[in-house]
Amino acid sequence: MSEAPSTGAPSLLRRALFAIPFVAVALGAWFFYASLVSGRDPSALPSALIGRPAPELALPPLAGLLLDGKPSPGFDGTDLADGEVKLVNVFASWCGPCRVEHPVLVDLKSKGVRLFGLNYKDTAENARRFLGGLGNPYERVGVDPNGRAGVEWGVYGVPETFVVDGEGRIRFKFVGPLTPEAVAKTLSPEIAKARAPAPQASAR
Repeated sequence: MSEAPSTGAPSLLRRALFAIPFVAVALGAWFFYASLVSGRDPSALPSALIGRPAPELALPPLAGLLLDGKPSPGFDGTDLADGEVKLVNVFASWCGPCRVEHPVLVDLKSKGVRLFGLNYKDTAENARRFLGGLGNPYERVGVDPNGRAGVEWGVYGVPETFVVDGEGRIRFKFVGPLTPEAVAKTLSPEIAKARAPAPQASAR
């Protein structure tokens, strides 16, 4: 009597591969929660770029993304140095915490905060679907499909948010998902500092 071909191993492999993204998101959320419980500020990671000009690396636009009926542009360091403070937010459609923080970004936009999006290691289709479903708070979205720009920006993971002053210098970096509390306690004061005029040297 012949036996039916076994499909157990391939089936288990398919299930394991399917579960990988969910496990990654769950682990990221667990580490973030653990840092909160331990009292360590998850946003307090060092950045060698603080006080330095934003990277000049040109980020191409997100293909097919429209803004006011026109193709949404990408950006580079020059676009950030137009005299106004901006946030550069690193996001991806596969990032669970990015979905959690997204309403906060939409609220910041409604309050007049300018946001540029850095779409990290994503596909154009998934990124467009992400912004189409949750709303697009960004005036520009640059894509970083292979992670090269992430290295230039010193990205540890997603989401991350940089405060960039009007001269295009990085003034602050927030690691992890933004919350209303984080905006009120940490981000808004840093935006205010970046907007403040540089102190004038005293006359002799």
